[in-house]
Amino acid sequence: MNINRDHLHQASAQGLMSEEQAEQLWLFLKEQQKDTPGFHFTHVLYYLGGLIAIGAMSLFMTLGWERFGGWGLFFIALGYAGAGLWLTGYFLRRSLPIPAGNVAAFVVVLTPLAVYGLQVALGWWAEGRVYRDYHRYIDWRWLMMQFATLAVGAAMLWRYRLPFLVMPVAVTLWYMSMDLALYLFPDTALTWEIRKWVSMWFGLLMVLLAFWVDVRTRHTQDFAFWLYLFGVIAFWGGLSLMQSDSEWKKFIYLCINLGMIGVGAALARRVFVVFGGLGAAGYLGYLAYNVFQNSMLFPFVLTALGLGVIYLGILWQRNEAALNRHLRGWLPLPLQELLDRRQTH
Repeated sequence: MNINRDHLHQASAQGLMSEEQAEQLWLFLKEQQKDTPGFHFTHVLYYLGGLIAIGAMSLFMTLGWERFGGWGLFFIALGYAGAGLWLTGYFLRRSLPIPAGNVAAFVVVLTPLAVYGLQVALGWWAEGRVYRDYHRYIDWRWLMMQFATLAVGAAMLWRYRLPFLVMPVAVTLWYMSMDLALYLFPDTALTWEIRKWVSMWFGLLMVLLAFWVDVRTRHTQDFAFWLYLFGVIAFWGGLSLMQSDSEWKKFIYLCINLGMIGVGAALARRVFVVFGGLGAAGYLGYLAYNVFQNSMLFPFVLTALGLGVIYLGILWQRNEAALNRHLRGWLPLPLQELLDRRQTH
């Protein structure tokens, strides 16, 4: 629910509150929202700066850094991490949680570099891979770096309770889903088909983890966003890349995507709606260009279906309150509280 100043002035004009109360309430709401992530210029600068710093030590790492050697990389990572921890505390003491979360995430992102440097220094790293490849190639040798990153991320989340810290954890889980497949199956057995199945099931597990986190943190900040994002990407990507000559399986694919749209609407999670919509549109495109390419009736039927969906939306809007009360009565209390909180945002 988006409330702006005009809404409060309209409430004042209708006698629901005085003009002074409307202005005081607006100042209060504005103060409450200043530290809530949103599309504000200040927040854009915060995240842009944080992502540039994170990218410098991950995606945009140059080969020149290999000249520092293992111990050099290890101590540089530790030095940066120490500075990042100090800045995190500094920002939190000044009530700046968003830049604090960006810097704390930067500390977590340094973990793979520190582990890589230590492995190189101790002679435990095999030839043929450099740190820059960590973000470019799938390789089971990255697993030690990923487990260490998850451990550091969990420790930082326990210490600071900053939602943006979940971002490097979610990315690491996404990477791990691909590298684990290479570790569990030898090169001769790891077919493209198996990779798609691993991605789909790992993504589903990540979505379930996100839902569990969402329920557990329903009264606090949004810690589940990044888990939902990368979980849906992994699940939907693996599912959509699968090939099938069965029309029933393609129809089941449509139903799964429609289900994702429903879940996204219920939880107010746009990522489900976006990818579910893409999948449904892809299926309709398949029908138009492959199954009914010579049909004159298909566009008319599709138009009628679209208008029917709009009419269904009108009926739902008219009876939304009663339907919500009836449906939510079947749900456990924690899930009811989660849906109530999500629907108010």
